[in-house]
Amino acid sequence: MVDVLDSILMQNNFSTEEIRTVWTDKNKIAKQLQIEAVLSMVEGNLGVIPASFARTIVEKAKIKNFDIATLAKEGANKRHSLIGLINNLQKLAGPKAGEYVHFGATTQDIVDTGIMLQTKEAYQILVKHSRNLILVLKKQTRKYRSTIMIGRTHGIQAIPTTFGFKLAVWLDEALRNHRRLTDLEKNNIFTGNLNGAVGTYAAWGKEGPEIERQVLEKLGLDVPNISWQSSRDRFSEIAVVLGIYSGLLGKIGHELFNLMKTEVDEIREPFKKGEIGSSTMPQKRNPALIEGLASLTHPIFKDVELMLESLLFDGERDAIHWRNEWIVLPEITSYLDAQLKNATYILDN
Repeated sequence: MVDVLDSILMQNNFSTEEIRTVWTDKNKIAKQLQIEAVLSMVEGNLGVIPASFARTIVEKAKIKNFDIATLAKEGANKRHSLIGLINNLQKLAGPKAGEYVHFGATTQDIVDTGIMLQTKEAYQILVKHSRNLILVLKKQTRKYRSTIMIGRTHGIQAIPTTFGFKLAVWLDEALRNHRRLTDLEKNNIFTGNLNGAVGTYAAWGKEGPEIERQVLEKLGLDVPNISWQSSRDRFSEIAVVLGIYSGLLGKIGHELFNLMKTEVDEIREPFKKGEIGSSTMPQKRNPALIEGLASLTHPIFKDVELMLESLLFDGERDAIHWRNEWIVLPEITSYLDAQLKNATYILDN
């Protein structure tokens, strides 16, 4: 095991199956091939490359034609993350059509646009699970609106409130977080990038902007005003919004942890037949789900910090800061989705 997200024993504590599918190597390669195929198709339609060769490339650019282990081995040997895919697609397309594979594009065009497609896919899952959480909070706010409990300030008992009021405060914050989440799509965050070596469309000439527009529209991504190869603010905005949302979920986890303490005993997390509270003390029901909920905010906050460092790009491209995104995006979306589903289950029961 290299990472908890890869561990069959632990991955369900840190992610969900839906999100893990988004970040598989298979899905990554499939997205990159999709971009290469659409690029060739558009280039063929515009007469930038021969239309018959474009059709051949499109036909061969399918994930079933590629072996991920082979791509990984070639990438390691040549120390290049995309060259295995390009070379293998060229071979499949044949000596003539193969010459036009990846025509005019740079590696970062394909990698950035591919990871944006994956990120948008993960985002749509997060939005769905955020809605589920809000529905549960609304239901439980109504159910417990008159359930008296003591309010606490500075950790000390203050005056009475209701559990429903506490839930309503969380609901209000969750609604703000959901709005921040959905605003990402409205703010053109999910934007692709296809403009060549230093972002100037040099290899395509006057057809460059039109190639980019058509390809990205077919992929379901927004079209940039100008190259963002060296402008990484979109990914940082995503990370910050997810980090703020995680802050609420971590706070809920900490609050429930304190309310479940033996000396307080005001709430108890769901506990079904067959579960084990302690391997040593059969009388215990530990707050395992609640602790898991609270624990994931800490690595998410660290991921936000790491993502913000990717803003410090050098020149028109560098791989020093670029690689941060490859670490953060799978982690931060995985951890937050686990929190959303965990919080929904806990609060619903």
